Amino acid sequence: MKNAKFFIYARKSTDDSTRQARSIGDQIAEARELARREGFNVLETLVEKQTAKKPGRPIFNEMLDRIEKGEASGIIAWHPDRLARNSLDGGKVIWMIDTGAIEALKFPSYRFDPTPQGKLGLAIEFGISKYYVDKLSADISRGIRQKVQNGIWPQFAPVGYLNDRKTKIIIPDPVKAPLIRKAFEMYATGNYTLRQVRTAINDLGLTSKYNAGKVAVSKFQYFLQNPIYYGMIRFHGEFYAGKHEPIISKELFDAAQAVMSEKSKPKSNNLKPYLYRGQFHCGACGRLITTERQKGHNYLRCTKWENNCPQPYVREEKISEQVTNALRRVALPAEWADWMLGQLETEKAAEIQAAESRVQAIKDEIRIVEGHLDRLMTAYIEQVLNLAEYGEAKNKRMEEKHELEQKLASIEEHPSSIFEPIKTFISEAKQAGIAAESGTDEQKRDFFKKTSSNPNLFNRELRFEPRGAWKVVVNSRFPNPNETLAPASGASVVESCDENSLKRRGGDSNPRDGLIRQQHFQCCAFSHSATSPTRTSIGRKLPFRRKDGGASCPCGD
Repeated sequence: MKNAKFFIYARKSTDDSTRQARSIGDQIAEARELARREGFNVLETLVEKQTAKKPGRPIFNEMLDRIEKGEASGIIAWHPDRLARNSLDGGKVIWMIDTGAIEALKFPSYRFDPTPQGKLGLAIEFGISKYYVDKLSADISRGIRQKVQNGIWPQFAPVGYLNDRKTKIIIPDPVKAPLIRKAFEMYATGNYTLRQVRTAINDLGLTSKYNAGKVAVSKFQYFLQNPIYYGMIRFHGEFYAGKHEPIISKELFDAAQAVMSEKSKPKSNNLKPYLYRGQFHCGACGRLITTERQKGHNYLRCTKWENNCPQPYVREEKISEQVTNALRRVALPAEWADWMLGQLETEKAAEIQAAESRVQAIKDEIRIVEGHLDRLMTAYIEQVLNLAEYGEAKNKRMEEKHELEQKLASIEEHPSSIFEPIKTFISEAKQAGIAAESGTDEQKRDFFKKTSSNPNLFNRELRFEPRGAWKVVVNSRFPNPNETLAPASGASVVESCDENSLKRRGGDSNPRDGLIRQQHFQCCAFSHSATSPTRTSIGRKLPFRRKDGGASCPCGD
């Protein structure tokens, strides 16, 4: 063994001498003293400054490769934990001992013999070393989480802040914090790119913390998205309120995020701003309708990719007229919508009052059941009831109480929520009329998209199906003073009507009475008979009265 060649291997995880029990110099001195005392032939001294928590140390791997090639047959190190703190490296060392590539391991602080007991002890030492780093990592992670939850930034201070060793809280850097604030203010205007902000702020004196050089564009993008500057700590995707002083306001941060979000959207510079791009399909072949500009006008036509579709071109202006008429079909007149909303508010108030009464009644019932439970307990204690009788009676009362509590929760949660969808729909139906008469072409297009489905063009005519509850408005045919009964370029509604609805629309044997019935049905959402008016509205019955006490609809009938 004295003629065997050894490598001296010394390692520490960091260059900071205060964070390592044994310095590199101490390890080498102890190893050389051991080699001198035992008469070992040292081939080379290898020094590595890298953690052994993870595999991949280049000098350590090179040393093992050279041992496998026969350059040396042993290693001298201060302790087994200098060789490995992970399972892969520790296992490789033990395997090389098993195969005879490593004949000896020598440590000034630990005795190893290449016997089964010795290898077991070495494996235990490697396991203890791994346990130490794993526990240390868990302790550090726990400490970091605790700091974050307490509002303390757990790392080196970001650009614009300094670490206060006394309070452990980051404080604004008097030199860099104003520059960070200026960067947010510039970018939030939307008039500067990241590169322009970077150039301007770097010229004002912002430097990198580590190399005192210019801050890169990627760093600007990072800190412009970092909530630490308005007082929040983002840790593993969660936000915690920080105890440090903010550099900027939340409003300024949000403004910068809005600009960054807008600038990150892909720009389609090659797409022309056609009004109805991708809105319609061909009613004949089902292909997408495209738009092209000819002689100063936009024309819509079928794409005709795979067949020679015979559908003709149609001017964009004509389609816009039909979109306007389509909105008039689904619109409620403002005075009608206002009247319906008023009636809904009245009924909503009545519903809330009735709900309050029901809530109080259920609470009274719950108190009665609780009183029964108290008396059952007293009866059991006084031995009036045995355990089986008490349990049966108690379970029955508890079921009653549970049912009552469920009813109470359902009423208290949203006593008037049933009215909100109706109010929203009526308001939107009113806005459809306003958009049709005074909205921009873009507003009309967007409202039409909301109220219609399966829009297509066939023989220069816009066809569509009303979406959802909008069918009710179309079928009820509320009058609109700006809509003709049969517009020359009106949109065609694809709808299905039952036999009774067709009869209501003028199928009466009396021509005059039939005309009156048809016009009346078209002017409001209420169907009437000569002697007994019925109240029906969009999705819900609504109360209405004439001044003389009789039933009345808003048209005055």
